[in-house]
Amino acid sequence: MESSPTTPNADLAYQKAILGSVSRTFALTIPLLPPTIEKVVGNTYLLCRIVDTIEDAADLSPQIKQELSALFLQAVLEKVPVESFVKPCLEALKHHGNQDELDLIAHTPTVLRILHTCSNSDQQAVSRCVSIMSEGMSHFHGKQTKEGLKDLREFEEYCYVVAGVVGELLTTIFSNHSPTFARQIQNQEGLAIGFGQALQMTNILKDSPEDRARGVSWKPAEISQSQLLDIAYEKLQDSLKYILLIPKEDLGMRRFCFLAFGLAVMTLSKIAERTEFSHKDEVKLSRSTVMAFYSFTKIAVKSDLAMKAFFYLYSGAIRNKAHS
Repeated sequence: MESSPTTPNADLAYQKAILGSVSRTFALTIPLLPPTIEKVVGNTYLLCRIVDTIEDAADLSPQIKQELSALFLQAVLEKVPVESFVKPCLEALKHHGNQDELDLIAHTPTVLRILHTCSNSDQQAVSRCVSIMSEGMSHFHGKQTKEGLKDLREFEEYCYVVAGVVGELLTTIFSNHSPTFARQIQNQEGLAIGFGQALQMTNILKDSPEDRARGVSWKPAEISQSQLLDIAYEKLQDSLKYILLIPKEDLGMRRFCFLAFGLAVMTLSKIAERTEFSHKDEVKLSRSTVMAFYSFTKIAVKSDLAMKAFFYLYSGAIRNKAHS
């Protein structure tokens, strides 16, 4: 279980530290946001990571996963004491290999304390996101097969509940903090879903060899790799439109989104250049590539043209494979 101290500063220090342990990518992107947005987005990521950890636990039955997900959601919505989730979850995951993820689950009370220091409107947005994700993943727990999801519609639904809903959350939080963005995104909110889904499709394609090795596929059955890349390319186009709607004065928000977007574009390009690969490390971006792009984003986000040029130059392999 978590130990004291439990001051707000100690809680935030824990959030920052564990974020670096459970996700190198988000530990890089989230601190680019303005402090109030950084706090709530970092917090949401950790809550979603807890849901993910339950979903990815290979030795748990779909029923146990559903029970733990339901308990977690009730704890987030303050319907049950948080310990009534933490204890059974740690017990169920006692053979789990990732100590950082176990530490995060043990510190669920810390993460929820931070959530309750956010504004009411941000808290509502986070609760909605976690509810849809948790219930959606529970729905899909029983659908894990080595053949993959039933069809394209089910695939898109899965990508929505695990990531498209995060795009909606970001839109709400960005709008809460930037009246200009709130005006510009009006009637184009669907682009946010595409942004989240593009990142998720990248992860599904990248992780597919490991998923296959444990007898699972999140790809739609009977859909070719080139068709999937075609869909991912369309989602990336939506993502770029979404980022371009973020005002230039909100550079932190722009850079956060463009960095995640650019890493997805470059990863999908590596995937598109191969007929097949047997491990995600084969398509993983090198640290030097990531850091070079990180530096580039500082300049690029000030220019719509620079962001469009990057996308055009780096998405060639995806376009070619998609239309082959």
